[in-house]
Amino acid sequence: MRGSSESRYIRLEVISGKNLRVPSERIPAGIYISINVDSRRRWKSAISVVSSDDSLAWGDAVTLSSNDSPALSIEIRASYELGRMLGGGEVIGELQMSWDELLNHGDHPFDLSFSAVRGVQPSITLKVAVVHASDDRNGAQFDSLVNCEIARDADAGHAQFASYMKSKNVSHLNDAMEHFQLVLNQCPVGHPDRATALTSLAWVRLRGYIRNDVQDIDTTTSLFRDALALRPQHHPDHLLSLYNLTQALTWRHSRKSTDVDICEAAQLYHELLPLCPEGTYLGSIAAGKNGVDYTIGRCNKLPKDASDEGIHLRRIVLELCPLGHRLRPRTLHELAQAVEARFYQHGSIDDIDTSIQLRREAVSLCLEGHAGRDTYLNDLACSLVSRFKHQGNHNDLDEAIFLQEEALHLHPVGHESRDCSLDNLGVALVYRFNARGDIEDMTRAISHYRESLTLCPHGHPRRDATLNNLAHALKNRYDKSQVSEDLNEAIDLYRESLVLTGLDHPGRHVTLFNLSSALCSRFTETQKNEDIEEAIALCQESLAALSSLHPDRYCSYMWLQEAYLSRYRILQDPADLLLAVENFRLASRHPTVGFLRRIVEAIEWACQAEVYQHESALEAYQVCFELFDSHVMTRSSIISRREAATAVRGAQSFPVDAASCAIRRDNLRRAVELVEQGRGQQWSLASRLRTPVEDLESANPKLARKYVELRKLVSNAAQSSAIITDRAAADQATIEYRGLTRQWEAAVAEIRDVPTFSRFLLPPLYADLQAAARQGPVIILIASQYSCSAVIVPTSGDPHHVPLSSVTLAELTNLKDRFARAIRHASTLGPKVPRNDLIVLLRTVWGEIMLPIVNVLRHDLKLKYYSRIWLCPTAAFTSIPLHAAHPFQTKPDRSGKEPCLEDLYICSYTPTLSALVRSRQLMKKRVPPSFVAIGQGQPGAGKGKALLTVDSELELVHKLVPAMANRTTISGDEATRAGALEALQQNTWVHLACHGKQDPEQPYNSHFVMKDEDLTLLDIMERDIPHAEFAFLSACHTAVGDEETPDEVIHLAAGLQFSGFKSVIGTLWQVDDSVAQHVVKAFYENMFKDLKDGGAMDCTKAAWALNRATHAVKTEVPLEQRMVFVHIGV
Repeated sequence: MRGSSESRYIRLEVISGKNLRVPSERIPAGIYISINVDSRRRWKSAISVVSSDDSLAWGDAVTLSSNDSPALSIEIRASYELGRMLGGGEVIGELQMSWDELLNHGDHPFDLSFSAVRGVQPSITLKVAVVHASDDRNGAQFDSLVNCEIARDADAGHAQFASYMKSKNVSHLNDAMEHFQLVLNQCPVGHPDRATALTSLAWVRLRGYIRNDVQDIDTTTSLFRDALALRPQHHPDHLLSLYNLTQALTWRHSRKSTDVDICEAAQLYHELLPLCPEGTYLGSIAAGKNGVDYTIGRCNKLPKDASDEGIHLRRIVLELCPLGHRLRPRTLHELAQAVEARFYQHGSIDDIDTSIQLRREAVSLCLEGHAGRDTYLNDLACSLVSRFKHQGNHNDLDEAIFLQEEALHLHPVGHESRDCSLDNLGVALVYRFNARGDIEDMTRAISHYRESLTLCPHGHPRRDATLNNLAHALKNRYDKSQVSEDLNEAIDLYRESLVLTGLDHPGRHVTLFNLSSALCSRFTETQKNEDIEEAIALCQESLAALSSLHPDRYCSYMWLQEAYLSRYRILQDPADLLLAVENFRLASRHPTVGFLRRIVEAIEWACQAEVYQHESALEAYQVCFELFDSHVMTRSSIISRREAATAVRGAQSFPVDAASCAIRRDNLRRAVELVEQGRGQQWSLASRLRTPVEDLESANPKLARKYVELRKLVSNAAQSSAIITDRAAADQATIEYRGLTRQWEAAVAEIRDVPTFSRFLLPPLYADLQAAARQGPVIILIASQYSCSAVIVPTSGDPHHVPLSSVTLAELTNLKDRFARAIRHASTLGPKVPRNDLIVLLRTVWGEIMLPIVNVLRHDLKLKYYSRIWLCPTAAFTSIPLHAAHPFQTKPDRSGKEPCLEDLYICSYTPTLSALVRSRQLMKKRVPPSFVAIGQGQPGAGKGKALLTVDSELELVHKLVPAMANRTTISGDEATRAGALEALQQNTWVHLACHGKQDPEQPYNSHFVMKDEDLTLLDIMERDIPHAEFAFLSACHTAVGDEETPDEVIHLAAGLQFSGFKSVIGTLWQVDDSVAQHVVKAFYENMFKDLKDGGAMDCTKAAWALNRATHAVKTEVPLEQRMVFVHIGV
C-alpha cells in the first residue's frame, strides 16, 4: 500500500538471511544488517550467529522516515567480534533501493538478493509497512558513522584482504597487513580494541602463510595467542579466539611437524567444542574434517607416549571422538597402546584393565567386514594374555585364544599380517599349556611358530621375535617332556634371535634371560660349567638393561636365582645358595610385577629353603602370605577370591607348612600366628569389612565414620560385582572396586596412625589370639608334609607343642579316605550291627592323635575333666572326626572301659582362632531371645527325596523350647529362600531341618534346600546378624569343607558363624532324619534342662548339651549318626 512520499514513516523488519558467505573466507563472529539512514547515521541490526547451513535469523525492526533520505543503502556485513566492534567489519553484499521499491512488496515478507559470493547468492528476508509517526520510532538503535582513522584503517584492511582472497594478488595482502598493522599500532597494551587488532593482523598473515605468500608462522601464532589471553573464558569472543589459535597451530604442525602444536590444538578443541552452541557455523567448521578431525588424525599418528602427560593427551583426544565418530576406534586403540605401555613399565593392574576396556570398545565398533577388525581383535587378545600373566584368570586366556583364532581366520595364507597372527596365537597357546598341561595346545603353538618362521625369512623385521617365540615354546615343552632335542634347538634359536636384536633393541633383555633359562636347564642335564657361567652372565646383562622398577626385572631375578641354585646343587658352594636366596627375595618383592607371579616365586623360595634348610624359610612364608592377601583382595567378589586362591599351585599347604617350619625352629608363638594368618583367608578378608569400630568412634569419631562409609561402599561393590556376567561390565566393576579398596586401605593406614590403633586389621599376634582360649584351651592340629603335630594354646602362658611323630601327612590322607568309606558302609548297615570299621579307625585317631594331646592336657595343663576344649584342625585333619576319638578298650584293672575324648572333655570346633575371638566379642551385644524353627520336608522336583519326619521334628522342637523364646515355625510353602533369610535376620535362635548340600566344586554354592530357590552359603555370608546367637543345623553336610581349600573351612556352619551366630551345631556327613530326632530331642532337653522362670537362654551351653545328648542316645542311634553332629563356636 502506498502513501504520500512527503510524510511517510516506514517500519522495516529484518527477518532472516541465507547463503551468507564471507568473501575473505574468514570465520565471522556473526552477521548484521546495516542501513544508512542519512549521511551521518546508520541503523544496525543485532549481530546474529551464523548457522551451520550459512543461514541465520534476526527478527529486528526499525521505523524510518522517508524524509531522512530519498533512498536506502542496505548492507550485509560480517562482524569478527560479538563484543565491541572495531570498524564496520567486512561487506558481504550491498544494495541501493528507493522507498517505493521497498513498499511495492506490500505487507508480506519478501527476499532481497545480493551479488554472488563464493559461488552462492546471499539474500535476506524483509518485511515493510507504513506506520504512524508515533509507532515506536524512538526504540530504534542508530549509530553515528564514525569517521576516525582507526576505523577507516580497519575497514580498509578488511576490504583489501577480501580482494586478496579473490584475486590472490600479493599487493592486496601487503596492503591489508599494512592497514591492520596501523590499527594495532593505534591499540597499545590496555586498549579495549587490542585483541581485535591482534586477531585481524594475525588472520591476514595466516592466510598469506597458507598460500606461501608469508613465511613467518611463529609471529602469527604469537599474535593469536596474545589475543586469546585478552579474551578469557566468558568473553563473548573467547570461542572464536580459541578456534583461530587452533588454525595457526595445525598449519604450523602441517608444515613443520611440531608435535607440541598438534597436542595444544587438541587441548584447545577440547575446550572449544563443548562451548560451541549446537548448529552454529563455528561449531560445524570446528567439528569438521578440516577442524578437529584433522587434529585427531594427526594426534593418532604421534609416537607412543606412556607418560602421564601423554596418556592425558590421549584421553583428551578420545573425548573429541564421541560415539559414532569415524575416528573413535583408532583413537581408542592409540589410548590403549599408551596405557598398556605404562603397564609394561610400572605394572599397575588398573592400566591393563583400562587397556582391555578400551580395546573391547574398539572391537565392538568394528563389526565383521570392517577393515580394522583384525588389528583390534589381535590387540585385545594380547592385552588379555598380559592380564592373565599378571593375575592368572584362565577366562582371560580362553577369550584371548578365541579372539586370536578369529584374527587368524581374517589373515589367510598370503596375507601380509599372517605371521603376526600365528605368533600371537602361539603365545596364548603356550601359556594355556603351562596352565593346564594339554599337549595339544603346545603342539599347535609350535606348528604356528614354524609356519610363521617360514613367513619371516632372513632380513624380515619380525624374524627375531618369531625365533624367540619358537624357542620359548620348545623350552617349555622340554620342561615337561625332558626331550634334549627340544632344548638344544631352543638354545640355537635363542642365539640366532639374539644376533638379530641390537644392543639398543627394546626387547633384547627378554631374549637374554630366556637364553639364560635354557642354558641353565642344559647345565642341570650335562653339568657343563660353561653353560651355567654364560647363563649367569646373560641374566646380569638383562638386569643392566632394565630400569630399577621395570616389571621384567622379575624374570631376570627369577632365572638368576635358578642359575645360582642349579650351580649350588652341583658345586655345593654356600655363596651360590646365598645369591639364589637374595634373587628369590628380589623377585618375590619386585613391586611392579603381578602378585600372582610373585606368589609363585615366594612359594618356590620357601620350598627350596626347606629343602636346603636355609634360615630364610620363615621369611619366605611370611612374604607369601602378604602377597596372597594382596592378590586375593584385588578380586571383587567372594567367589572370585576363592578362584584366585585355588589357582595357585602349592599354596593350599602353605599355612601348615609355615607353622611346621616355625615349630621346627622352636618358635611356637610364631607358629600359631602363621597358621592363623594363612588359614581361613576367605573369612579373614570378609570379616575385615565387619570389624567393630566402637573404640575408634570414641577416639576419633570423624575417622570412624569415614571408615564405616568406605567399608559399606567396598562391601556393596563386592556384592554387586558377583552378579555381573558381561565381561566388559565386569572389568569396569573390578576397576571401580579396586579404586574403592585403595580408599579403604588409605583410611585403614590413617587409623593405624591413631594412638593404640597401630595394629588395626593387621594379622593378630599370639597375645590377641590367646583370647580364643579364655574358656578353655584351643588345640591346633597341623598336618604338613614336613611334620604333623599339635599346638595347644592355653588360657595363659606359652603354647605347648605335641609332636605326632607316628603320623605322616600321607597316613592322614589315607585315614581320611578310610573314614569316608567306613561312613558310607555304615549307612548300609542295620542300627544294631556293630560298626567295626569305624571302631578301628576311631581307635587309631585316639592312639596316634588325641591320646598324646590328652596327656598334655591332663599332666601339663592340669585340665579338669568335663572342661571345654576347642579343636582347630588343618588340612587332612579337617576331614577326620577328632571329637569322636575313642580307645574302645577296657582299663588294665578291668574296672571299666577306658574313657573316650568326649568322656573327658566337652569338645567344640572352631574354623580359626579369630572366629572364636570374634564370636566372644559379639556376645557382649545380647538382645531378648526369639526362636524360629525352619523346616522343608517337601522340596521341589529334583531337589531330593521327601523328609517325612521334618514336621514332627519341628513340633518336637516347638514343645522343648521355652515359651519365653517367642517361638515361631516356618515350614511347607512358607519355607522359601526369602522366608528363611528373613527369619535368620529376625531371630536370635534358629533350628533348620531340611536337605543340606555341600558343593565340592564351588563351596559358596553349598545350600539348604527350600521350597523355591536354594538358600546358599553366599546368601548367608552376605547378611550381617550381630545379635544372632545359636543355630542347630539338622541337615546333611553342614560342617564339612571342600577338598580344594580345606584350610579355608568354607561350609554352611562356618558361614552362619561368620554372619553372627556364636554357637552352631552342624553335621559332618549325611544325616538319617529318622534317627536325628533322637539327638534333637536329647539336645534340647539338656539345653533347657535347668532353665528356671526368669532365667536366660545361654547359647554357650550348646556344646555341653550336645555332649550329653550323644551319650543319652547311644542305645538308639548308630555310632556314625552320633558322631555326625559337631559343635562350632562359643
